Amino acid sequence: MDINDILHKRGQVVAQMKAVLAHAESENRDLTGEESAKYDAMDSDQNGLKARADRIQNAAKVEAELGQRQTTGHRAAVDTMSRKESLEQDAYKSGFNAYARVGKAGLSHDILNALQVGTDSEGGYIVPTEFDTMLVEALQDINEIRSLVTVISTGSDRNIPVESSLGTAAWTAEEAAYTESDAAFGQVILSSYKLGTIIKVSEELLEDSFFNVEAYLARNFGKRFGIAEEAAFVAGAGSTRPTGIVQGSGLGVTAAGVAAITADEVIDLYHSLGRPYRSNATFMMADATVKLVRKLKDSNGVYLWQPGLQAGQPDQILGQRLVTSVAMPAATTGLKSVVFGDLSCYTVADRTGSVMQRLNELYAAGGQVGFRMRKRMDGKVTDAAGIKHLIQA
Repeated sequence: MDINDILHKRGQVVAQMKAVLAHAESENRDLTGEESAKYDAMDSDQNGLKARADRIQNAAKVEAELGQRQTTGHRAAVDTMSRKESLEQDAYKSGFNAYARVGKAGLSHDILNALQVGTDSEGGYIVPTEFDTMLVEALQDINEIRSLVTVISTGSDRNIPVESSLGTAAWTAEEAAYTESDAAFGQVILSSYKLGTIIKVSEELLEDSFFNVEAYLARNFGKRFGIAEEAAFVAGAGSTRPTGIVQGSGLGVTAAGVAAITADEVIDLYHSLGRPYRSNATFMMADATVKLVRKLKDSNGVYLWQPGLQAGQPDQILGQRLVTSVAMPAATTGLKSVVFGDLSCYTVADRTGSVMQRLNELYAAGGQVGFRMRKRMDGKVTDAAGIKHLIQA
Protein backbone atom coordinates (compact mmCIF):
# COMPACT_ATOMS: atom_id res chain seq x y z
CA MET A 1 0.00 0.00 0.00
CA ASP A 2 1.59 3.29 -1.09
CA ILE A 3 1.29 6.62 0.68
CA ASN A 4 -1.69 7.79 -1.41
CA ASP A 5 -3.63 4.62 -0.58
CA ILE A 6 -2.87 5.10 3.12
CA LEU A 7 -4.05 8.73 3.05
CA HIS A 8 -7.17 7.75 1.11
CA LYS A 9 -7.96 5.15 3.75
CA ARG A 10 -7.38 7.78 6.44
CA GLY A 11 -9.89 10.04 4.70
CA GLN A 12 -12.48 7.26 4.75
CA VAL A 13 -11.95 6.70 8.49
CA VAL A 14 -12.27 10.44 9.19
CA ALA A 15 -15.52 10.52 7.20
CA GLN A 16 -16.86 7.66 9.33
CA MET A 17 -15.90 9.55 12.50
CA LYS A 18 -17.80 12.61 11.30
CA ALA A 19 -20.80 10.44 10.48
CA VAL A 20 -20.92 9.14 14.07
CA LEU A 21 -20.89 12.71 15.40
CA ALA A 22 -23.48 13.85 12.86
CA HIS A 23 -25.86 11.03 13.82
CA ALA A 24 -25.72 12.00 17.50
CA GLU A 25 -26.19 15.69 16.65
CA SER A 26 -29.21 14.92 14.48
CA GLU A 27 -30.83 13.41 17.58
CA ASN A 28 -29.60 16.29 19.77
CA ARG A 29 -27.69 14.07 22.20
CA ASP A 30 -24.18 13.13 23.28
CA LEU A 31 -22.45 9.99 22.05
CA THR A 32 -23.54 6.76 23.69
CA GLY A 33 -20.93 4.57 25.36
CA GLU A 34 -20.85 2.29 22.33
CA GLU A 35 -20.57 5.22 19.91
CA SER A 36 -17.84 6.84 21.99
CA ALA A 37 -15.81 3.62 22.01
CA LYS A 38 -16.29 3.28 18.24
CA TYR A 39 -15.25 6.91 17.68
CA ASP A 40 -12.14 6.51 19.83
CA ALA A 41 -11.14 3.34 17.97
CA MET A 42 -11.48 5.09 14.61
CA ASP A 43 -9.56 8.08 15.97
CA SER A 44 -6.72 5.75 16.93
CA ASP A 45 -6.83 4.17 13.45
CA GLN A 46 -6.61 7.49 11.61
CA ASN A 47 -3.73 8.62 13.86
CA GLY A 48 -1.91 5.39 13.06
CA LEU A 49 -2.47 5.84 9.33
CA LYS A 50 -1.14 9.40 9.49
CA ALA A 51 1.97 8.26 11.37
CA ARG A 52 2.49 5.49 8.79
CA ALA A 53 2.21 7.95 5.90
CA ASP A 54 4.61 10.36 7.62
CA ARG A 55 7.18 7.59 8.08
CA ILE A 56 6.99 6.64 4.41
CA GLN A 57 7.33 10.25 3.32
CA ASN A 58 10.27 10.92 5.64
CA ALA A 59 12.04 7.74 4.52
CA ALA A 60 11.58 8.68 0.86
CA LYS A 61 12.89 12.19 1.51
CA VAL A 62 16.00 10.92 3.29
CA GLU A 63 16.63 8.32 0.58
CA ALA A 64 16.33 10.97 -2.14
CA GLU A 65 18.68 13.33 -0.31
CA LEU A 66 21.24 10.59 0.24
CA GLY A 67 21.06 9.59 -3.42
CA GLN A 68 21.54 13.18 -4.49
CA ARG A 69 24.55 13.54 -2.23
CA GLN A 70 26.12 10.37 -3.58
CA THR A 71 25.78 11.45 -7.20
CA THR A 72 26.39 15.19 -6.99
CA GLY A 73 27.48 16.14 -3.49
CA HIS A 74 31.13 15.17 -3.68
CA ARG A 75 31.59 16.59 -7.19
CA ALA A 76 30.02 19.91 -6.14
CA ALA A 77 32.19 20.04 -3.03
CA VAL A 78 35.37 19.51 -5.05
CA ASP A 79 34.30 22.13 -7.60
CA THR A 80 33.80 24.77 -4.89
CA MET A 81 36.91 24.15 -2.80
CA SER A 82 40.57 23.65 -3.55
CA ARG A 83 41.97 20.16 -3.91
CA LYS A 84 43.87 20.66 -0.66
CA GLU A 85 40.68 21.57 1.27
CA SER A 86 38.91 18.51 -0.13
CA LEU A 87 41.72 16.20 0.94
CA GLU A 88 41.77 17.79 4.40
CA GLN A 89 38.03 17.17 4.85
CA ASP A 90 38.35 13.56 3.67
CA ALA A 91 41.23 13.04 6.08
CA TYR A 92 39.27 14.63 8.90
CA LYS A 93 36.23 12.43 8.27
CA SER A 94 38.41 9.31 8.11
CA GLY A 95 40.13 10.43 11.27
CA PHE A 96 36.81 10.91 13.03
CA ASN A 97 35.68 7.37 12.13
CA ALA A 98 39.01 5.93 13.24
CA TYR A 99 38.85 7.93 16.47
CA ALA A 100 35.36 6.55 17.19
CA ARG A 101 36.50 2.96 16.63
CA VAL A 102 39.94 2.80 18.27
CA GLY A 103 40.42 6.05 20.16
CA LYS A 104 43.18 8.62 20.00
CA ALA A 105 45.95 6.26 21.11
CA GLY A 106 45.55 4.03 18.05
CA LEU A 107 45.67 6.80 15.43
CA SER A 108 48.55 7.55 13.11
CA HIS A 109 50.40 10.87 13.18
CA ASP A 110 48.67 11.97 9.93
CA ILE A 111 45.21 11.29 11.36
CA LEU A 112 46.11 13.12 14.57
CA ASN A 113 47.08 16.13 12.48
CA ALA A 114 43.72 15.99 10.72
CA LEU A 115 41.88 15.80 14.03
CA GLN A 116 43.65 18.88 15.36
CA VAL A 117 41.34 20.94 13.16
CA GLY A 118 38.64 20.28 15.75
CA THR A 119 40.61 19.88 18.97
CA ASP A 120 38.54 20.57 22.07
CA SER A 121 40.18 21.80 25.27
CA GLU A 122 38.83 18.81 27.20
CA GLY A 123 39.95 16.22 24.67
CA GLY A 124 36.83 16.10 22.53
CA TYR A 125 36.56 16.81 18.82
CA ILE A 126 34.26 19.04 16.84
CA VAL A 127 32.07 16.76 14.75
CA PRO A 128 32.98 16.75 11.02
CA THR A 129 30.59 18.43 8.60
CA GLU A 130 29.02 15.22 7.30
CA PHE A 131 28.22 13.96 10.80
CA ASP A 132 26.79 17.32 11.85
CA THR A 133 24.48 17.26 8.82
CA MET A 134 23.28 13.78 9.71
CA LEU A 135 22.63 14.97 13.25
CA VAL A 136 20.48 17.89 12.04
CA GLU A 137 18.45 15.54 9.83
CA ALA A 138 17.74 13.28 12.78
CA LEU A 139 16.73 16.26 14.92
CA GLN A 140 14.23 17.45 12.34
CA ASP A 141 12.74 13.96 12.07
CA ILE A 142 12.03 13.88 15.81
CA ASN A 143 11.65 17.56 16.63
CA GLU A 144 9.28 19.22 14.16
CA ILE A 145 9.43 22.49 16.08
CA ARG A 146 13.05 23.11 15.05
CA SER A 147 12.02 23.25 11.38
CA LEU A 148 9.41 25.98 12.09
CA VAL A 149 11.38 28.37 14.33
CA THR A 150 14.22 30.72 13.41
CA VAL A 151 17.62 29.06 13.94
CA ILE A 152 20.87 31.03 14.05
CA SER A 153 24.46 29.93 14.72
CA THR A 154 26.58 32.00 17.05
CA GLY A 155 29.90 31.79 18.83
CA SER A 156 28.89 33.99 21.78
CA ASP A 157 25.87 35.39 23.60
CA ARG A 158 23.57 37.36 21.30
CA ASN A 159 21.62 40.51 22.18
CA ILE A 160 18.72 40.80 19.76
CA PRO A 161 17.13 44.28 19.63
CA VAL A 162 13.34 44.26 19.67
CA GLU A 163 10.98 47.12 18.83
CA SER A 164 8.48 46.98 21.70
CA SER A 165 6.24 49.81 20.47
CA LEU A 166 5.91 51.66 17.19
CA GLY A 167 5.83 55.42 16.90
CA THR A 168 2.75 57.08 15.40
CA ALA A 169 2.07 59.51 12.57
CA ALA A 170 -0.52 62.30 12.86
CA TRP A 171 -2.39 64.52 10.42
CA THR A 172 -0.92 68.01 10.58
CA ALA A 173 -2.35 71.34 9.47
CA GLU A 174 -0.38 73.61 7.14
CA GLU A 175 2.51 75.33 9.00
CA ALA A 176 1.55 73.54 12.24
CA ALA A 177 4.18 71.81 14.36
CA TYR A 178 4.79 68.12 13.83
CA THR A 179 3.74 65.77 16.63
CA GLU A 180 6.72 63.90 18.00
CA SER A 181 6.39 60.17 18.59
CA ASP A 182 9.29 57.91 19.44
CA ALA A 183 9.47 54.16 19.07
CA ALA A 184 10.45 52.10 22.12
CA PHE A 185 13.06 49.36 21.99
CA GLY A 186 14.13 46.48 24.19
CA GLN A 187 16.35 43.46 23.74
CA VAL A 188 16.23 39.69 24.07
CA ILE A 189 19.43 38.06 25.32
CA LEU A 190 20.21 34.60 23.95
CA SER A 191 22.89 32.97 26.07
CA SER A 192 23.86 29.30 26.22
CA TYR A 193 22.64 26.15 27.97
CA LYS A 194 24.39 22.81 27.66
CA LEU A 195 22.60 19.68 26.46
CA GLY A 196 24.48 16.41 26.73
CA THR A 197 24.22 12.63 26.80
CA ILE A 198 26.40 9.51 26.78
CA ILE A 199 25.96 6.48 24.53
CA LYS A 200 27.71 3.19 25.34
CA VAL A 201 28.80 0.85 22.52
CA SER A 202 30.28 -2.63 23.01
CA GLU A 203 33.89 -3.21 22.02
CA GLU A 204 32.79 -6.06 19.73
CA LEU A 205 30.57 -3.79 17.64
CA LEU A 206 33.36 -1.23 17.26
CA GLU A 207 35.70 -4.00 16.06
CA ASP A 208 33.24 -5.31 13.44
CA SER A 209 33.66 -3.62 10.09
CA PHE A 210 29.99 -4.11 9.13
CA PHE A 211 28.83 -1.87 11.98
CA ASN A 212 28.38 1.73 10.80
CA VAL A 213 29.41 3.53 13.98
CA GLU A 214 29.00 6.99 12.42
CA ALA A 215 25.38 6.40 11.39
CA TYR A 216 24.54 4.74 14.71
CA LEU A 217 25.89 7.62 16.78
CA ALA A 218 24.28 10.28 14.57
CA ARG A 219 20.89 8.58 14.70
CA ASN A 220 20.86 8.01 18.45
CA PHE A 221 22.37 11.33 19.48
CA GLY A 222 19.88 13.00 17.13
CA LYS A 223 16.86 11.27 18.66
CA ARG A 224 17.92 12.04 22.22
CA PHE A 225 18.72 15.65 21.49
CA GLY A 226 15.55 16.08 19.42
CA ILE A 227 13.27 14.94 22.24
CA ALA A 228 15.05 17.10 24.83
CA GLU A 229 15.08 20.13 22.52
CA GLU A 230 11.37 19.91 21.75
CA ALA A 231 10.52 19.83 25.45
CA ALA A 232 12.62 22.96 26.02
CA PHE A 233 11.55 24.86 22.90
CA VAL A 234 7.88 24.27 23.71
CA ALA A 235 7.66 24.42 27.52
CA GLY A 236 11.12 25.29 28.87
CA ALA A 237 11.17 27.37 32.05
CA GLY A 238 14.41 29.19 31.21
CA SER A 239 16.42 28.51 34.39
CA THR A 240 18.63 25.64 33.20
CA ARG A 241 17.33 25.40 29.65
CA PRO A 242 15.82 27.62 26.91
CA THR A 243 12.63 29.59 27.60
CA GLY A 244 9.83 27.86 25.72
CA ILE A 245 7.23 29.13 23.27
CA VAL A 246 4.40 28.61 25.78
CA GLN A 247 6.00 30.81 28.43
CA GLY A 248 7.02 33.50 25.95
CA SER A 249 3.65 33.74 24.18
CA GLY A 250 1.05 36.44 24.87
CA LEU A 251 -2.48 35.94 26.16
CA GLY A 252 -4.99 35.46 23.36
CA VAL A 253 -8.07 33.90 24.97
CA THR A 254 -9.10 32.66 28.42
CA ALA A 255 -11.38 29.64 28.04
CA ALA A 256 -14.60 29.45 30.03
CA GLY A 257 -14.05 25.78 30.90
CA VAL A 258 -11.32 24.24 33.04
CA ALA A 259 -10.94 21.21 30.74
CA ALA A 260 -13.00 22.09 27.66
CA ILE A 261 -12.58 24.30 24.60
CA THR A 262 -15.35 25.69 22.39
CA ALA A 263 -15.29 26.46 18.68
CA ASP A 264 -15.84 30.17 19.40
CA GLU A 265 -12.79 30.21 21.68
CA VAL A 266 -10.59 28.69 18.96
CA ILE A 267 -11.88 31.28 16.49
CA ASP A 268 -11.28 34.06 19.05
CA LEU A 269 -7.71 32.81 19.49
CA TYR A 270 -7.22 32.94 15.73
CA HIS A 271 -8.33 36.58 15.63
CA SER A 272 -6.34 37.54 18.74
CA LEU A 273 -3.23 37.19 16.58
CA GLY A 274 -2.40 40.23 14.48
CA ARG A 275 -3.33 39.84 10.81
CA PRO A 276 0.26 40.18 9.49
CA TYR A 277 1.30 37.11 11.53
CA ARG A 278 -1.56 34.82 10.46
CA SER A 279 -0.31 33.94 6.98
CA ASN A 280 2.55 31.90 8.46
CA ALA A 281 0.84 30.89 11.71
CA THR A 282 0.64 27.40 13.24
CA PHE A 283 -1.63 25.87 15.87
CA MET A 284 0.24 23.80 18.46
CA MET A 285 -1.32 21.58 21.12
CA ALA A 286 -1.05 18.19 22.79
CA ASP A 287 -2.59 15.18 21.06
CA ALA A 288 -5.33 14.89 23.72
CA THR A 289 -6.29 18.53 23.06
CA VAL A 290 -6.42 17.86 19.32
CA LYS A 291 -8.95 15.14 20.11
CA LEU A 292 -11.20 17.75 21.76
CA VAL A 293 -10.88 20.23 18.90
CA ARG A 294 -11.60 17.58 16.22
CA LYS A 295 -15.24 17.53 17.32
CA LEU A 296 -15.78 21.29 17.06
CA LYS A 297 -17.73 23.03 14.27
CA ASP A 298 -18.08 26.67 13.31
CA SER A 299 -21.41 28.49 12.99
CA ASN A 300 -21.82 27.10 9.47
CA GLY A 301 -21.49 23.51 10.65
CA VAL A 302 -17.97 23.08 9.20
CA TYR A 303 -15.42 21.21 11.30
CA LEU A 304 -12.55 23.42 12.48
CA TRP A 305 -10.12 20.50 12.05
CA GLN A 306 -9.39 19.18 8.58
CA PRO A 307 -7.07 16.20 8.01
CA GLY A 308 -4.15 16.31 5.59
CA LEU A 309 -5.10 13.78 2.92
CA GLN A 310 -2.23 14.35 0.49
CA ALA A 311 1.44 13.52 0.87
CA GLY A 312 3.23 16.39 2.58
CA GLN A 313 0.01 18.16 3.57
CA PRO A 314 -0.33 18.76 7.34
CA ASP A 315 -3.56 18.58 9.31
CA GLN A 316 -5.14 22.02 9.65
CA ILE A 317 -7.36 24.01 11.99
CA LEU A 318 -9.19 26.97 10.41
CA GLY A 319 -6.95 26.51 7.37
CA GLN A 320 -3.70 26.83 9.38
CA ARG A 321 -1.05 24.16 9.99
CA LEU A 322 -1.51 22.00 13.09
CA VAL A 323 1.48 20.63 15.03
CA THR A 324 1.11 18.25 17.96
CA SER A 325 3.72 18.11 20.71
CA VAL A 326 3.98 15.89 23.77
CA ALA A 327 5.54 18.88 25.55
CA MET A 328 2.39 21.03 25.29
CA PRO A 329 0.37 21.39 28.53
CA ALA A 330 -2.90 19.48 28.77
CA ALA A 331 -6.30 21.16 28.61
CA THR A 332 -6.46 21.37 32.40
CA THR A 333 -7.20 24.09 34.95
CA GLY A 334 -5.02 27.16 34.51
CA LEU A 335 -2.74 25.71 31.81
CA LYS A 336 -1.94 27.21 28.39
CA SER A 337 -3.28 24.35 26.30
CA VAL A 338 -3.25 25.88 22.80
CA VAL A 339 -0.68 28.08 21.08
CA PHE A 340 -1.30 29.89 17.80
CA GLY A 341 1.24 32.04 16.07
CA ASP A 342 4.10 32.50 13.65
CA LEU A 343 6.71 30.19 15.21
CA SER A 344 9.50 31.97 13.34
CA CYS A 345 9.06 34.60 16.08
CA TYR A 346 10.88 32.10 18.31
CA THR A 347 14.66 32.12 17.86
CA VAL A 348 17.04 29.26 18.63
CA ALA A 349 20.72 30.20 18.93
CA ASP A 350 23.03 27.23 18.32
CA ARG A 351 26.60 27.60 19.45
CA THR A 352 28.74 26.53 16.51
CA GLY A 353 29.44 22.80 16.32
CA SER A 354 28.54 19.71 18.33
CA VAL A 355 31.33 18.12 20.37
CA MET A 356 31.90 14.39 20.90
CA GLN A 357 34.39 12.76 23.24
CA ARG A 358 35.34 9.07 23.33
CA LEU A 359 35.43 7.70 26.91
CA ASN A 360 37.90 4.82 26.79
CA GLU A 361 38.17 3.74 30.44
CA LEU A 362 34.93 4.74 32.16
CA TYR A 363 32.93 1.67 31.01
CA ALA A 364 35.87 -0.66 30.27
CA ALA A 365 34.91 -3.11 33.05
CA GLY A 366 31.73 -3.89 31.15
CA GLY A 367 33.47 -4.22 27.78
CA GLN A 368 32.00 -0.96 26.51
CA VAL A 369 33.22 2.37 25.17
CA GLY A 370 31.33 5.57 25.97
CA PHE A 371 30.67 8.43 23.57
CA ARG A 372 29.78 11.75 25.15
CA MET A 373 28.06 14.35 22.98
CA ARG A 374 27.27 17.88 23.99
CA LYS A 375 26.00 21.03 22.36
CA ARG A 376 25.09 24.46 23.65
CA MET A 377 22.08 26.55 22.72
CA ASP A 378 19.38 28.90 23.91
CA GLY A 379 15.92 29.82 22.70
CA LYS A 380 13.42 32.59 23.38
CA VAL A 381 10.38 34.25 21.82
CA THR A 382 11.79 37.36 20.15
CA ASP A 383 8.42 38.83 19.09
CA ALA A 384 5.68 38.12 21.65
CA ALA A 385 3.06 39.82 19.44
CA GLY A 386 3.50 37.01 16.94
CA ILE A 387 2.51 34.10 19.22
CA LYS A 388 -0.67 33.88 21.32
CA HIS A 389 -2.05 31.22 23.66
CA LEU A 390 -5.37 29.97 24.98
CA ILE A 391 -5.39 29.36 28.73
CA GLN A 392 -7.94 27.21 30.54
CA ALA A 393 -10.09 28.78 33.26
